Amino acid sequence: MCCNVRIMTSSILLSLLFSCSLAERICHSCFRSQPKLQRCGQCKFAHYCDRTCQRAGWAEHKQECSAIKAFGKAPNESIRLVARLLWRLDKEGSVVSDMQLTTLDELEDHIQDMEEDDLKDFKVDIHNFVDYWPRSSKQHRIEEVSHIFGVVNCNGFTVSDQRGLQAVGVGLFPNLCLVNHDCWPNCTVILNHGKIELRSLGKIEEGEELTVSYVDYLNLSEERQRLLKTQYFFDCTCEHCRDKIKDDLKLAGREVDGVKPSPEQVKEATDYLFEMLEKIEKARIRADYHEVVKICRDSITKTEPVLADTHIYLLRLWSTLSEVQAYLQYFEDAAEYARKMVDGYVKLYHPNNAALGMAAMRAGVNHWQAGLIEIGHAMVCKAYAILMVSHGPTHPITKDLEVCSASRFYLSELYCSGSLSPPSQHHLKQAAVFKGRSASSSRYSYRLAGEHSEAFSS
Repeated sequence: MCCNVRIMTSSILLSLLFSCSLAERICHSCFRSQPKLQRCGQCKFAHYCDRTCQRAGWAEHKQECSAIKAFGKAPNESIRLVARLLWRLDKEGSVVSDMQLTTLDELEDHIQDMEEDDLKDFKVDIHNFVDYWPRSSKQHRIEEVSHIFGVVNCNGFTVSDQRGLQAVGVGLFPNLCLVNHDCWPNCTVILNHGKIELRSLGKIEEGEELTVSYVDYLNLSEERQRLLKTQYFFDCTCEHCRDKIKDDLKLAGREVDGVKPSPEQVKEATDYLFEMLEKIEKARIRADYHEVVKICRDSITKTEPVLADTHIYLLRLWSTLSEVQAYLQYFEDAAEYARKMVDGYVKLYHPNNAALGMAAMRAGVNHWQAGLIEIGHAMVCKAYAILMVSHGPTHPITKDLEVCSASRFYLSELYCSGSLSPPSQHHLKQAAVFKGRSASSSRYSYRLAGEHSEAFSS
């Protein structure tokens, strides 16, 4: 039996790349988001913290750099990832480590299962790949290229930045492609210092299959099954899909003094919120944040008396309003809706789900910003307990939360001074005294109070 431990660490990464939309904001070597990055002087696409990161990433970027320069621009993520995979396979072969359990040839591509429209886009990518692939590199058969595109499509892992707050790219880790899906999994996958870790979320009995979730549990069973069929080409028959567990909570009406709204009222409020969320997204894309707030407030006034605090559309509404209000520096509002969001998540998610931990951390930040230090500290402690399981003690986020959860003294001084700076040695020693241990130094890789404004604005 194992419980809350790292089960597997995989440094067997065939390739990793970043989204084109984030190329100027994420270091292509260490995954950190930085306000000022140095651009590659040749391709003008890759960005790095400094020369140290550029040198560290040069081995993988070298051929891509020449290809982008010759092509005139960076192609989309799928084309770049397939190119990186082929360059590495040409250099090292299909097995790059004794610990590798499978090869690309053995992974399914599911090309024959694609819908017609998806297949058209797939063929366009292959055509563009042929134009992008350098004539000086080894040439490959179209069938081989097509297979790798298919493998990437249904086996790529989304990779977050070092803070875990933002999806920044996709990577291919062959060993983890062998871990099957369950909507209520016993494991999770996280990126920690450049390596992928498979971590248990609780007790796992001997002989029990290890599983991870490919989709967000917050979706209804029917929607999860649709996403899994579309993206991964299988029918999910897990217990939670089969029995539609918690679907009733996700679309529930609010009960007040034993009185529930009628099914017609709940449906009307649900349909209304669905339409409003689409309008909110359009306003958010336009960066019209005041319009976002107005629509959110009107929607809350109309639907909050009808819908339960576990209704998924209401949770999305609270989440969006909390983010926008934090960005606009209305911190009390941000804190209120972040807390409501966490209260709803607790009733839906696995108790050690990383999304719940990240939401609790965000709520803690919002409460600190609003001057509600005690509540903020409690939220951060809750986040720390969850992320210790999902991310482990060595992850940058967990280390940072450890410092914050150790000391109310630092949190109070942070708020009163209005500082968003990393804690000084004095603060860290005070934290150590509060926790009953010594600490002479610590790293603090991100500015907590500014995290979610940055994440939203990007």
